[in-house]
Formats: sequence, C-alpha cells, structure tokens
Amino acid sequence: MNEHNHPQSKQVINRLSRATGHLESVKKMAEEGRDCSELLVQISAVISALNSASKVILEDHINHCVVEAAKVDDKKVINDLIDAINEYVGINVKKDAGIH
Repeated sequence: MNEHNHPQSKQVINRLSRATGHLESVKKMAEEGRDCSELLVQISAVISALNSASKVILEDHINHCVVEAAKVDDKKVINDLIDAINEYVGINVKKDAGIH
C-alpha cells in the first residue's frame, strides 16, 4: 500500500472522527425513536463533515500526488483521480479529454 502523508492528514483524520461521532449520535437517536427532523439535522452534520474531509483530501492530492505525477508524465494518477471524482459526484468525465 502506498503511504500518503500529506500536510493536512491530521485535519482529515479530525474531520473523519467528527463525522464518526455525529453518525454514532444519529444511530443512537434513531434507536431512541427521536424525531425525524432531529435525525435529518444530524445527518446533515455528518454529510458536512464528510464533504469537508473530501475537500481537504482532494486539495492535498492535487497539490502533491497530481503535481508529482505530472512532472513524470504519470497519467495513471490523473486517470485514477478522474475515476474517483466520477464516482464521488456521479458523473462520467472522459479520460484524456484535454489533458496534455
């Protein structure tokens, strides 16, 4: 497995821990039969924490992995990023479309 230590790894871990905590709270609230509106608000907090972690991961990946890959013309890293973005946002961006 490749090790990916980036400057913001600690921030990513903190955001993921926050999302995990929120999700555990949502699960407990559901088990307690809490109001649906309350559950939705807490689910929104989980989604927000995950989106925040995703943004940091993407920023680090572009600034480090993609920049380094571009220096050695490693198209696999860029294609892997395109695949990940396609999966994340649910679209299909063509590979090698305008990447020079």
